[in-house]
Amino acid sequence: MKKNILITGGAGFIGSHVVKLFIKTYPNYNIINIDALTYAGNLENLETLVNAPNYYFEKENILDQTALDSIFKKHQITDVIHLAAESHVDRSILSPLDFVYTNIVGTVTLLNVAKRYWGTDKKHLFYHVSTDEVYGSLGENGLFNEQIPYDPRSPYSASKASSDHFVRAYHETYGIPCIISNCSNNYGPNHFPEKLIPLFINNILQKKPLPVYGDGNYTRDWLYVIDHARAIDQIFHNGKPGETYNIGGFNEWKNIDLVKLLCRLMDEKLNQQPGESEQLITYVNDRPGHDKRYAIDASKLNKELVWSPSVTFEEGLSLTIDWYLTNKKWLENIATGQYQLYYETMYSNR
Repeated sequence: MKKNILITGGAGFIGSHVVKLFIKTYPNYNIINIDALTYAGNLENLETLVNAPNYYFEKENILDQTALDSIFKKHQITDVIHLAAESHVDRSILSPLDFVYTNIVGTVTLLNVAKRYWGTDKKHLFYHVSTDEVYGSLGENGLFNEQIPYDPRSPYSASKASSDHFVRAYHETYGIPCIISNCSNNYGPNHFPEKLIPLFINNILQKKPLPVYGDGNYTRDWLYVIDHARAIDQIFHNGKPGETYNIGGFNEWKNIDLVKLLCRLMDEKLNQQPGESEQLITYVNDRPGHDKRYAIDASKLNKELVWSPSVTFEEGLSLTIDWYLTNKKWLENIATGQYQLYYETMYSNR
């Protein structure tokens, strides 16, 4: 069956890597990328695909049901990989309604269009990409598996938890073939520089402070974005409708240890004195509702679909830094406007 796959949020960080992987790997598929091109959507991420014969771009918002109806009919959409979302916790604290509209209402709008267009035909798939933050916070031990009850702690994670529940409800109520994956923190090329790793790379280049929340002992599991795209490929083609799959990098790091590793690698790559970048570390007031530890148990994905990360965190971080140092113009183009204003406001009083 020839597939016409709608990838939402395909100009964003994770979405752009998924689009590029599917275009390269499946030339017989048509890939339709829909993105509203808000502050984190960037067509520079996809400039190598402009002339690909099986790639189509639609600048639309997933909240626009009329536009979605038109896209489904125009491209005869057979499957959806849904990545479009507001994703930054800090922004969700400042403006939770934006996350309600995009992450919850947008997802339900997309589900409704898919339900109406596909009817009872089971030869389709609605694949919803979510986050490990829906599970809440872990103690010193244990891992998030697929059976852990949801316990969101921020407006962002609450909005993603709600969208997950709606996807499951549409699968159970209307019979839409659906799969959900919950991933750990992503990093890698093309990451919008409001997130920790690209922000700190950019700040080191500009000799700006490296703002570390609280005592820096918050722990996260890090996943190289290209490995995440590989996992999405595996789940899309071989996953079982109705199932959830956790995607993790098997890479737990405390924030402060990660930052110090990043500083050391930056000093080496920039031929700076050892410890020069580390002097930029600045501890700032903690954010509200900050989860202490996330850690993913990805054994189900590893065993059932034979997926595992291709790089260690140290290897992936080195590759990521190299990409940003080689693409300084990309950083310069991004680090202006809303981003600059946001972070100047965010940290000016700390």
